[in-house]
Amino acid sequence: MSGFASSAAFEAALECLPMADADAVGAARARQASLTKPAGSLGRLEEIAVFLAGWQDTPRPVIEQARAAIFAGNHGFVVHGVSAFPASVTAAMVGNFSAGGAAINALAAAAGLDLEVVALDLDRPTADFTIAPAMDEAVCLAALSTGAAVIRPGLDLLVVGEMGIGNSTAAAALCARSYGGTPAQWVGPGTGVDADGIARKVAVVERALAFHDAAPRTPFETLRRLGGRETAAIAGAVLEARRQRVPVVLDGFISCSAIAPLAAAVPAITDHCLAGHCSAEPGHIRLLGHLGLDPLLSLGMRLGEGSGAAVAVSVIRAALAAHNGMATFAEAGVADSL
Repeated sequence: MSGFASSAAFEAALECLPMADADAVGAARARQASLTKPAGSLGRLEEIAVFLAGWQDTPRPVIEQARAAIFAGNHGFVVHGVSAFPASVTAAMVGNFSAGGAAINALAAAAGLDLEVVALDLDRPTADFTIAPAMDEAVCLAALSTGAAVIRPGLDLLVVGEMGIGNSTAAAALCARSYGGTPAQWVGPGTGVDADGIARKVAVVERALAFHDAAPRTPFETLRRLGGRETAAIAGAVLEARRQRVPVVLDGFISCSAIAPLAAAVPAITDHCLAGHCSAEPGHIRLLGHLGLDPLLSLGMRLGEGSGAAVAVSVIRAALAAHNGMATFAEAGVADSL
């Protein structure tokens, strides 16, 4: 059963991560070497196919069932003026997702992704993390388990995304506590705040880091103190996906920040993850460096919602089409000399 009954269960899951199947990786590489093309000529597409082979335990991986899971939550610290939009926009956008009118609806459909939108207690924002932990243990565990529940049998690929007014501020706090650096190095414009808004965000993150400085620096404690329900849910989904050997496509700065506390403690948590894109939020490229992930795309996107990751799925599908659909030198009767 998916889910995390206690913080100890969550931490224990992080310490027992399944790995990619080395035999399947080797067989997929051998297939790539036999296809009618010069070795390495399809670049990252070859690497993507081999990556998926390792997690599907087959040299011929497929994507038959793929899901975009978008988690939504609200944050108590928005009272400090860190966003260009009011917290009510979170629920309004969830309504737009449900009505089919958002970017992720269109992009998920184009990429062949089922879309699952999970709103987490939008009428109960997390606590203001400048004066208290954002979540108590029960709330954080519930969010982690809600995320884990989107990993169901038969799933071949998961895209994670989020919606939550103010959550780029939480993302900056998670990154600063996980990897160091000043808040100013992690804070960006988010939804489009001006210089004064950025200064307010920096000040809020500084206060939050100072308030929680003496707390244990475990992944769970960092998530519950500085994260939100939606970021905890992403962390739970990514960890459960690893337990069930489902590859994950991460979206932008906020989605990646959800696993920063996990990756800072256990870097191997990113082994089953692909970075769908590098967003225009300035902290994202810095975070990807810490996570050891090379983004598939860089399109200047900064929407969230899983939108950049959804676009990247079309590239992933192209990688598998080439890997599985091309002829080998032997099949084509072509001399193995390209």
